[in-house]
Amino acid sequence: MEITSKIIVGGVALLHLYILWLEMFAWTTTGKKVFKTFPKDLFEPTKAMAANQGLYNGFLAAGLIWSLVISDEIWSKNIALFFLSCVFVAGLYGAYSASKRILLVQALPALLGIIAILLKI
Repeated sequence: MEITSKIIVGGVALLHLYILWLEMFAWTTTGKKVFKTFPKDLFEPTKAMAANQGLYNGFLAAGLIWSLVISDEIWSKNIALFFLSCVFVAGLYGAYSASKRILLVQALPALLGIIAILLKI
């Protein structure tokens, strides 16, 4: 992968590590500040559900980080494309089912990463 692709992949991975932290460890504190439209009385009852979602975001981050440390160029590219595609699809579904903002925050960076890899930039 080229440097621009690696930077985007790394950025998407960092975003998902942040989401992991937010949903697994800061749901009832910082989560209330980030998800302002979510009813405040539901943060505590949904803590386990949010932690589960955070774990999945951590898996996405792990796959993207893995793609950056693979020495074989073809495998590195393929693994990155797979995990970026997973992030993109999750972003599309999140935009459809939860908030249109997810399209910009999650799906767009993943799509930019996919394009960067395919264009070799």
